[in-house]
Amino acid sequence: MKLFKSKPAGNDDKDEMSFLEHLEELRWRLIYTVIGLVAATIIAWIFIDILVEQILLLPARKAELNLQNLRPFGQLFLFFEIALIAGFVISIPNLFFQLWKFIGPALKESEKKYIVWIVFFSTLCFMSGIAFAYFIMLPLTLKFAVQFGTDQIANNFAINEYFSIIISVMLAAAIIFELPMLSFFLSKIGILSPQIMRKYRRHSIIVILVFAAILTPGTDPVAQVLLAIPLVILYEISIFISKIFSKKIDQE
Repeated sequence: MKLFKSKPAGNDDKDEMSFLEHLEELRWRLIYTVIGLVAATIIAWIFIDILVEQILLLPARKAELNLQNLRPFGQLFLFFEIALIAGFVISIPNLFFQLWKFIGPALKESEKKYIVWIVFFSTLCFMSGIAFAYFIMLPLTLKFAVQFGTDQIANNFAINEYFSIIISVMLAAAIIFELPMLSFFLSKIGILSPQIMRKYRRHSIIVILVFAAILTPGTDPVAQVLLAIPLVILYEISIFISKIFSKKIDQE
């Protein structure tokens, strides 16, 4: 499937966008994205106390972590950073929408009507990854961090290191959970096929198990399985998605 569909003869000037028009479209999409990010960051800053104390510090309280601020104005800069990252997460639907609107000219008219659904499922996958990390991965990680070591050394954690861990874990899981949507996109442009994914299924499962072992602290096999299962499920869902849209490409 070609990324840019051919136009009927005689309609090139009317239907096809020039290189400068593509740049202009990209510029406006970036402007809309930045506007959405700024607005979402402002909203996050308004509720920053609730976000930090009731949500982001909750895993630390459950794990009984001792957190310390070791830098002058450390909490001030940390709050700004959290507001910006939270603004990015809140503005994810707008980011996906602007991305697909930019790709829109390369889609057929029958495909453009699905952009809203694509944005919805892309956002759902992203938020599901964050929820999975928050409710499953982080408790395992923090529990290990507290229990590991000797009683003669106090485990006091720098607040910036704590937030660095939980934010990186949640964002990494969110990106991983976009695998089905990535499969959809690559299948639509003809790069990926279910045959390829089935052929390398065993190799992929091994990679998934290794990846789960790396992300899971310690040597707890139960924790590793808890991480590996959703990754394997996501891979199988991606095969199914690739199969559906590869068939549609063949029919076209």
